Amino acid sequence: MTHEILISGFGGQGILFAGKLLAYAAMLENKQVSWLPSYGPEMRGGTANCSVIISDSPISCPLVTNPTVLIAMNSPSMDKFESCVVEKGCIFVDASLVDQPFSRTDTSNFAIPSTKLADDLNAVKLANMVLLGKVLREMELLPFESVLEALSKIVPSSKPDLLQINKKALETGYNA
Repeated sequence: MTHEILISGFGGQGILFAGKLLAYAAMLENKQVSWLPSYGPEMRGGTANCSVIISDSPISCPLVTNPTVLIAMNSPSMDKFESCVVEKGCIFVDASLVDQPFSRTDTSNFAIPSTKLADDLNAVKLANMVLLGKVLREMELLPFESVLEALSKIVPSSKPDLLQINKKALETGYNA
């Protein structure tokens, strides 16, 4: 089993954090993991993407050029990466920010209004966690409990309120 995941959006949307969370959870499951962030010089407001590979066998290259899973948090990311997804791959988009229809019919496509759902939680900056929750539900990449455990490891213990709202956002997406 190998999943090559590309998470993309604007800087400030938590793209790198979502990738880091997946990578940490995969390590807790004793998987082989690669996490490779990429962002423009602007960071907040510029483009950002993150490649995560989760595998049962050693990973020879950390680059994801043809993802099995695309998570697109904005329209430019959808425009740029939709065609790169492998046949029978999965594409997840934030339907609050991506209004164009899917052009692929050979992939499983999911549109969830993650920004709106996060805003309903009074945590609009956690749209990444809402969308990641949906990915976890549909893909069965990792046990949800392992992701929650990883979250508790990467959110500082000095900020328990952040831990709780991130968990709530993940659960919201998981149950959407």
